[in-house]
Amino acid sequence: MQFTASTVSLTVDDVAASQEFFTIHLGYTVQQAADGFASLTRSDAFDIVLLARGIQVLPPEQRDQRAGGLILAYTLADDLAGQEKRLRDAGIEITMPLREEPWGERLFQVTDPNGVIVQFVEWAPSTA
Repeated sequence: MQFTASTVSLTVDDVAASQEFFTIHLGYTVQQAADGFASLTRSDAFDIVLLARGIQVLPPEQRDQRAGGLILAYTLADDLAGQEKRLRDAGIEITMPLREEPWGERLFQVTDPNGVIVQFVEWAPSTA
């Protein structure tokens, strides 16, 4: 099995709001968009497809589901604290402030306008 790309598909109430969040604040670009649909891409991360809740292209049992219980996690090369400040300064609510776990993971979280949790991670240098 050989993959050519990785995409996460999120069903949200307001496609335009999530599209704006991911393009303005996280550097995604729009590949395609239509009423109730947007395909977003970044060269260094997974692609995102946004579908409007209730859209007819989904099977009936999936149409009313929302993205929930899901965390989109991005590992950053550096400057985690700087990115938290940049997002805070842009008016994005930091829903989990920057912290470091005992195992060396540094992280913080924000939540997009549709409730999608986005986590940013940086691994602390090993002291071993």
